[in-house]
Amino acid sequence: MIKREKIKDLLVSTEFNREVTVMGWVRTFRNNQFIALNDGSCMGNIQIVVDFNNTPEELLKRINTGAAIAVQGTIVESLGKGQKLDIKASSIEILGDSDAEKFPLQPKKHSLEFLREIAHLRFRTNTFNAVFKVRHALAFAIHKFYNERGFVYMHTPIITASDAEGAGEMFKVTTLDFDNTPRTEDQKVDFSEDFFGRATNLTVSGQLEGELAAMAFGQIYTFGPTFRAENSNTTRHLAEFWMIEPEVAFADLEDNMQLAEDMLKYVISYALDNCKEELEFLNGRLLEEEKVKPQSERSELSLLDKLNFCLENDFERLTYTEAIKILRASKPNQKKQFKYPIDQWGADLQSEHERFLVEKHFKKPVILIDYPADIKSFYMRQNEPDAEGRNTVAAMDILFPGIGEIVGGSQREERLDRLTSRMEQMNIPQDELSWYLDTRRFGTAPHAGFGLGFERLVLFVSGMTNIRDVIAFPRFPKNAEF
Repeated sequence: MIKREKIKDLLVSTEFNREVTVMGWVRTFRNNQFIALNDGSCMGNIQIVVDFNNTPEELLKRINTGAAIAVQGTIVESLGKGQKLDIKASSIEILGDSDAEKFPLQPKKHSLEFLREIAHLRFRTNTFNAVFKVRHALAFAIHKFYNERGFVYMHTPIITASDAEGAGEMFKVTTLDFDNTPRTEDQKVDFSEDFFGRATNLTVSGQLEGELAAMAFGQIYTFGPTFRAENSNTTRHLAEFWMIEPEVAFADLEDNMQLAEDMLKYVISYALDNCKEELEFLNGRLLEEEKVKPQSERSELSLLDKLNFCLENDFERLTYTEAIKILRASKPNQKKQFKYPIDQWGADLQSEHERFLVEKHFKKPVILIDYPADIKSFYMRQNEPDAEGRNTVAAMDILFPGIGEIVGGSQREERLDRLTSRMEQMNIPQDELSWYLDTRRFGTAPHAGFGLGFERLVLFVSGMTNIRDVIAFPRFPKNAEF
């Protein structure tokens, strides 16, 4: 096949009157003469000028929106507005036909809801070209950040017999025949006959296995798919999503907070430096969306402003107890404007509370620490009771504008007696996690880590409003298309 050149490179070219070959998909074809061609290398199209007087009519009829074509021609200075160069076609080859009447992506604005129904084609739109270029840049930046700091990248198992969060909302993995399920004497499913000889699930987190590796390598991170069988149809939840989970030995909560802040600033800065065209497009898109909203619902910050807001401010750090005092005394709480009023210590904070702290009160990203033990996981390090005898754990959540919680983590409980006591309280079987407890028996050490939901990060950086629009093929209740 003839070597092709990327449209991205040609659009910034200053060489005219040279022969080139381009390949791509037809966006539009006007007047049987002008083709807007896109090859995915950028959002911009290059204009192909067709000599329709010397092009077979049968070929012209096949140049439809969505068709894949190869064009050979000469770069010439454009006579039209909006572009500096065109390609004057000398030959056109149809690589793949597209039925103009059936192709669902027409040259008009489509709703995001409609595009979710054709997720296999939505990549061809400018919006999703931009979103997935940003997603790529963020994924690369994550690996770059940890590699530069000497972390070891661990692949933790997708199939597991443990429930790291203790929530029980897990997808079962089995080869048992549902129509002839083996049963024990007391009529329970006999998993001893299953593939692994025991009940197994898709993982909700790689954290527990990550802790084991941190106890040998010192600092590791995971970046892989996780699964939650939570029957939730919100704009913030998926059944399949990706998590970044670092674990660091000889680290406390303070170290954990600093690592998370450094990481977030690094990857946002990388996206701003490497996705300028995409982020400017998404910024403009968001500004247009904001115009149709009531004034009270409009964001005070543009997308680019939000990203720079996170880079330019040191994250505010405060305890859960301090946050509750601020929220209880706040005007929205006093005037009963919160959907979930804050009336007592121990309440689980909602997104509206988190956004108030970030956007209204402190006007900077916030890291909340020392949450009530009752609303956090078993593996978090237990603090000494506070002055009022309340039990808290060394947990942390990082809160961002427009999105609320983006990172959740903690210093881990390294003391065996404290950990087993907490597991007993929460009815977590110790025998199933004996391998995890061994790290507290053989050379235990203070350690800490956190989890960053990758789609939450992409959602924030891209300015999209529904998490289903930042993953290629979203999985959610009653949907596993494509």
